[in-house]
Amino acid sequence: MNAGLEATGERVIEDAYRESLGGYVIYLMHIASYQFARTYCAGRKVLDLGCGSGYGAASLADTAESVTAVDVSAEAVAFASERYTAANLSFLKVDAERPLPFPDRQFDVVLSFQVIEHVIDEAAYLREARRVLKAGGVMIIVTPNRVVRLLPFQKPWNRWHVREHAMASLQRVVAPWLDIREAHYMGAADKVADVELRRYRAVKWAMLPLTLPFVPEAIRRRGLDAVHAIRERKGKGSPRKAQALEFDFDASAMQIGPAVPNPLNLLLVAERRGEGDATGP
Repeated sequence: MNAGLEATGERVIEDAYRESLGGYVIYLMHIASYQFARTYCAGRKVLDLGCGSGYGAASLADTAESVTAVDVSAEAVAFASERYTAANLSFLKVDAERPLPFPDRQFDVVLSFQVIEHVIDEAAYLREARRVLKAGGVMIIVTPNRVVRLLPFQKPWNRWHVREHAMASLQRVVAPWLDIREAHYMGAADKVADVELRRYRAVKWAMLPLTLPFVPEAIRRRGLDAVHAIRERKGKGSPRKAQALEFDFDASAMQIGPAVPNPLNLLLVAERRGEGDATGP
């Protein structure tokens, strides 16, 4: 078996991350998320809820008791299963419309990195995450910061994103289900962050007609799909050989804390209360 997988901003692949500066910065944000989680995962049973191509889950296998990594994409799971192996690491396809195939209170840590922005029913997603967490277990959520990506009234210009949050709205969504213990931003100095910030500024204005708040969701999605298809055709018309580039910074350039420069992502650490807790509607 030789599983293939397309490298996109939504599904990062280690082999492809050095082909552009923008791709590299996106990759570093993913790496920084998993590095932040290592302390929480040491010696614990971990669920990576939306593992993508699997490199992040694999990076935790040397510190966690076990890592169970799931994704709704059969292609992603096949790719990850072939690429990354360890005795305490497993990959599984799940159905977004069904409960997770795990018993209650199985995991110490649930990771949700760049996933919740894709979820239609956030309450059901968080309820399932809470269900499979042990009492005192933590969920770590990383998601894009809409404040730097969108105009205040704007719907997402990313065609795969259902909604994007600011810190206050993300906390409002999570708080009914889990106790928020830490609220951080992930950012970087101008040298690193500017490639993403320039892209955000260009795309949010270019996509504005399709992302106005009163535009029906079906029209927004069809319009963004059409724009993406046009760009893909243009790209195929001028093929280039992918070449690995070298950069003079790594994941340590990403800063995580309550106040950081150029806050590209939001990061929450939230805990399931003990037995008999009243959290959750």
